[in-house]
Amino acid sequence: MVRSDKNQSTAIVFILLGFSEYPDLQVPLFLLFITMYAVAVLGNVGMIVIIRINPKLHTPMYFFLKHLSFVDFCYSTIIIPKLLENLVVEDRSVSIKACMTQFSTGVTCVITEMVMLAVMAYDRFVAICYPLIYTVSISPKRCVLLVTVAYAWGIISSIVLTYSLLVLSFCETKIINNFVCEYSVFLYASCSSKHFSEIILFIFANLSAFCTLIIIITSYIFIFITILKMHSASGRYKAFSTCASHMTAVTIFYGTIFFLYCIPSFQSLKLVIKVGSVFYTVVIPMLNPLIYSLRNKDVKETFKKLLHLKIISK
Repeated sequence: MVRSDKNQSTAIVFILLGFSEYPDLQVPLFLLFITMYAVAVLGNVGMIVIIRINPKLHTPMYFFLKHLSFVDFCYSTIIIPKLLENLVVEDRSVSIKACMTQFSTGVTCVITEMVMLAVMAYDRFVAICYPLIYTVSISPKRCVLLVTVAYAWGIISSIVLTYSLLVLSFCETKIINNFVCEYSVFLYASCSSKHFSEIILFIFANLSAFCTLIIIITSYIFIFITILKMHSASGRYKAFSTCASHMTAVTIFYGTIFFLYCIPSFQSLKLVIKVGSVFYTVVIPMLNPLIYSLRNKDVKETFKKLLHLKIISK
């Protein structure tokens, strides 16, 4: 499958157009994206710090949330700096090696986040449906194991998908109407057979997306059944409130994925796809810490205490 001109492809570059077709919007978009990146970094790092310093938050739910914040921080840092660079420089070229690195690390974060969201749904399922055995079923060792599985599957998926791209050959510099190195970028730029790569993508992308989504949906079906059987209104409200943030994050994450997956790659829809990609790569890492912090009393109280201590120290 590896062609004889494979070494030649390493010298070829991609040109990521990004939003260059809107020259008047370059500065406003730069200011918008750098603000969103700052919010994403502060929000996710802040969430990690708050969970670490507050003993009340040393529970499985917040343990998983801490790792979700770490994954979001990594993902935004992988994508947004290159996007910002392309908004201020005229040379928007990127080497295949750099593009492949961004892709592989990005895939690791995306797949890990999928599994992490499924793990968090399972955690809420056990907490609400089987509260008496919760501390046994979601023990510290089990938490570490579940998080390890999430990272491991993300890394394995990234290695396999990256390998499926390494067997491709690239014959000439390609102009890519995108701002991020996605799988479709390499398939479009390749001058060799794409059949093997497309099969690998279909298997791993669908396996990861649908398996994690089935776990999430199944968990919430049982959660809703259990909640509806509760006689106490306050108990039902408390149970719903513990799931609301996670359900919001899941809806936004998978809704964006399926939105992009279902849109055909017509030229007239390139802007729609690009905006969807911005939402997926920039907005979601920024929104997740806001979603969890705004609806969580313990997190808000810890944040207020930190602000109070900072003001006093001044």
